[in-house]
Amino acid sequence: MAFMVLCLIISAAGGAATATSVQGWYTTLEKPLFNPPNWLFAPVWTVIYFMIAFSGWRVWLKGGIANAKVAFGIYGAQLLLNLAWSFLFFGAQSPFLGLIDIIPLFILIIINAVIFWKIDRLAGILMVPYALWVSFAMLLNGSIYFLNT
Repeated sequence: MAFMVLCLIISAAGGAATATSVQGWYTTLEKPLFNPPNWLFAPVWTVIYFMIAFSGWRVWLKGGIANAKVAFGIYGAQLLLNLAWSFLFFGAQSPFLGLIDIIPLFILIIINAVIFWKIDRLAGILMVPYALWVSFAMLLNGSIYFLNT
């Protein structure tokens, strides 16, 4: 339950930062042809946050946070970078700062998935859609940056 609450808080805070620009500034940006429609992001992120929470819960069940300090340290770090991205890209209206954030975010998600896999295979697998979505978001973020500089 705590993992779900944590992910809901991050999702809500990120959504609030996104809402500041998604209907205004973001609409003025040139976007690549593969840019998905805005309505797609909320349902995709809802499913991904659920999987992130469920993944963390499964690892916690295997031995608690004390027995997986590195795994949960990386889990927390990638969630913080995830949250920071919304504030940097949308809040600060900076695709450049978003790009600087999303690259280490992607790396930490991959590391997190590998470490979780070693503790609980399903937990590691549950992180794969997140990594795939963030890799797409990284490509989208980079494309928006380059198209608008």
